[in-house]
Amino acid sequence: MGGPPVRALRNAPGVSAQEISSQIEEICGYEDRIAGTDAERRLANSLATQLESDGRRAEVEPTWVQPQWAVVHLLHCLLAIVGSVVAADDPVVGFVIVLVAATSAYLDLSARWYLLRRLLFRRASQNVHASAAGAAEPEAVRVILCANLDAPRTGAAYNPLPMRLLNFTSRRFPVISSPTRIWFWSIGFLLLPIGARMAGLEAPWLDAVQLVPTLILIVACFVLGEIALSPASPGANANASGVAAVTEALRLLDAEPLENLRVEAALCGGGETTMQGMRSFVRSHRKELGKKSTRFVSFESVGRGEPRFAISGGAAVSLPLDPDLAELCAAVAIAHDSGDDSYDAEPIRDARPSAALTARAYGYPAIAITCREGREALPAGHHTPADVPEHTDPAAIQRAAEFAVEAIRLLDRDLGRAAPTPAAEPAATSAG
Repeated sequence: MGGPPVRALRNAPGVSAQEISSQIEEICGYEDRIAGTDAERRLANSLATQLESDGRRAEVEPTWVQPQWAVVHLLHCLLAIVGSVVAADDPVVGFVIVLVAATSAYLDLSARWYLLRRLLFRRASQNVHASAAGAAEPEAVRVILCANLDAPRTGAAYNPLPMRLLNFTSRRFPVISSPTRIWFWSIGFLLLPIGARMAGLEAPWLDAVQLVPTLILIVACFVLGEIALSPASPGANANASGVAAVTEALRLLDAEPLENLRVEAALCGGGETTMQGMRSFVRSHRKELGKKSTRFVSFESVGRGEPRFAISGGAAVSLPLDPDLAELCAAVAIAHDSGDDSYDAEPIRDARPSAALTARAYGYPAIAITCREGREALPAGHHTPADVPEHTDPAAIQRAAEFAVEAIRLLDRDLGRAAPTPAAEPAATSAG
């Protein structure tokens, strides 16, 4: 499998293609950096040192994660299957079991609260929080650039044939094409025939209606179990490219500092476990991060293709991302819609978990920046062994960083315009 065609980098005060490639290779050098592993810890410490060498204050914040996300969702599916079977003899008990499975799955996928996940073992993880040197003002308006630093697991579900099927269905059924949404809504759909049984309805067709989602959940159990036993991907695009984009965006913003915004970074562990690291970061800092004065911009798999900005997303149900930040991204895309400096940026609806969605779930304005090749539903090399540094495009990473930086500069300008103008002091008069 060959790498992508490398486009020329823009003339910006960032870094060279070789330096971006070197950073991707260095991150991927921490092999098997699954959430909660020693490799993830060592990478977090290395990134903190790098950010401090760039003149920032970096803190490594410990947190706890339950990294076996595939096992968690396998348990959700398995519990719903048990409820479906029990419902044949006792619809009330079966309904309660399926309802518990659906509720736990929804709260887990939305990063709000954990139920079944708490039954699994915990592992130590780390978040790297970088801010400008010096103390921040209590009411400072912040933009926090985010990316997860761990690598995902591979699995047969991410092989070329399933991915081609997903791309085909996503163009025709964008709402339900996410595999996670298929098994989640299969659990939800089970409540309908079981509820009909509770109401006293008995009909031959009811068995068939209940059988379809049950069979889907059985297949999902095998798929999730295989993912849980699979090794880690190198994670060059997902999400070493996002980490590289954060550091590149910081360099670009440092070269021309903003006037009204304080820029920080959150490089979080546990991203491939439904953004547990980002969830921990938001929850631990919510007292100091005002919801009206803090924005989040996350970079998700920006190593191949053209920039995209997600206007909504969510593993279970769609949650709209911040419309004001989306409007700024659209303005940048329109301003560069042709010529050599075109970003070819478009809005998308992304069903994958992201740091921006986690921040949005807790009430913060947020937007996710990703890259896609054409109309593909998923980023290149998604969760596969082929996601290696050689298959990433440094120019794509820089374009994503520059695209986000231009949107942030528009936000900075708008904040400057909205700020009250200090009243002029009265002119001094001389005594007659």
